[in-house]
Amino acid sequence: MPVIIEPFRIKSVEPIHFTTKEERRSILQKAGYNAFRIHARDVLIDLLTDSGTSAMSSDQWAGIMQGDESYAGSESFFHFNDTIKDITGMPYVIPTHQGRAAEKIIFSILGGKGKYFISNTLFDTTRANIEFSGAEGIDLLCEEGKHPAVPAPFKGNIDTEALAQTIKEKGAANIPMVIITITNNSGGGQPVSMQNIKQVREICSANNIPLFIDACRFAENAYFIKLREEGYSDKTVKEIARELFSYADGCTMSAKKDAFANIGGFLAMHDKELAMRCRNLLIITEGFTTYGGLAGRDLEAIAIGLKEVLDENYLQYRIRSTDYLLQKLITAGVPVIQPAGGHAVYIDAKAFLPHIPLAQYPGQSLVCALYEEGGIRSVEIGSLMFGKYDAAGNLVPAMMELVRLAIPRRVYTQSHIDYVAETIIEVFSKRNSLGGLRILEETPLLRHFTAILEPVSI
Repeated sequence: MPVIIEPFRIKSVEPIHFTTKEERRSILQKAGYNAFRIHARDVLIDLLTDSGTSAMSSDQWAGIMQGDESYAGSESFFHFNDTIKDITGMPYVIPTHQGRAAEKIIFSILGGKGKYFISNTLFDTTRANIEFSGAEGIDLLCEEGKHPAVPAPFKGNIDTEALAQTIKEKGAANIPMVIITITNNSGGGQPVSMQNIKQVREICSANNIPLFIDACRFAENAYFIKLREEGYSDKTVKEIARELFSYADGCTMSAKKDAFANIGGFLAMHDKELAMRCRNLLIITEGFTTYGGLAGRDLEAIAIGLKEVLDENYLQYRIRSTDYLLQKLITAGVPVIQPAGGHAVYIDAKAFLPHIPLAQYPGQSLVCALYEEGGIRSVEIGSLMFGKYDAAGNLVPAMMELVRLAIPRRVYTQSHIDYVAETIIEVFSKRNSLGGLRILEETPLLRHFTAILEPVSI
């Protein structure tokens, strides 16, 4: 396999602050064994998220200098607006300060007690905004997506049979929206096929239910379709993205992912009346309709980034570099979700640490071990993030116990990734010495952001 070089040159660098293992052990303790509470300066390789952590291009930085900061009707908004319309085909575009702000607006309007939002897999902030409205989120991941070690081309798909059955059981009138997350972040960063999206469109149309796309990694998903789905190899990523969006009634997007931006997001849709309701709420919570909580320079950077992400040389590098890390871990016997996701590698913490009970959060234990061993910050996507409690106060575990290594775009080099692989393999070699954790403090929603934990005494 030929070497895929970075399709960019490095023009500016940021120093890394090095720490010792002993220092990191103390830092972990002070942070309550929660990687979100660690100061960024004390992290060597930060794979906590790919959201807002990308390196912007020279064109984006130039665009920032040209950002129009007019309160209403800035030129930067129209650049932003026209770029999104060109890609999605959706006539109503509403800027927000990030993806969860778009979610807050749409679910505040359409949610409420007795309502159900169905998805392939909802991510944390999406589910939290749904639940905050009083509604319930339902995940219907396809069967192949539930088996981490078994490769399949589109493990992010929604189970269409289960979708049809759930609509029948809950009643179409009680389902304001079906949401397809591309790529499926909570399901291992796995892509969704065009065929699956078409099938969901047909089911939604038959039941008069709107279909929305959570589009924060739409370009990566479109590139997977080009690589893996019959009939798309000769199409451009932009053509694939346009077809994908053509089956949807609307979309939300965090521009902090596939737009390479450090902040920003948007809502886009076809429904004029719904767009008006969203804009009314936007003005109350975010800002005027042509800036939505963003500076003009941010709107400019997003518009430029949305064009840059469609470059297939970049996407080839992005997908191959993620797979590079995955293959190193597979060779060493580390249990991972296969194949590689677009933006991240996911370790199967349940298989990595089978001796730690789910109620002691094996994923979070692994997150802490990776930081202590090598200063690598990752994130648990398992029962700390998604676990619930039953009526007796016992943990209801998440479907999978994963640790995500989210790779920021255009930030780390191959030697950084080699170091990450070596650290994971070292922790794997002494995995039997790791213990579990218990929660000391937590919040009702999104507890993983701020929870304080401590090691369980053995």
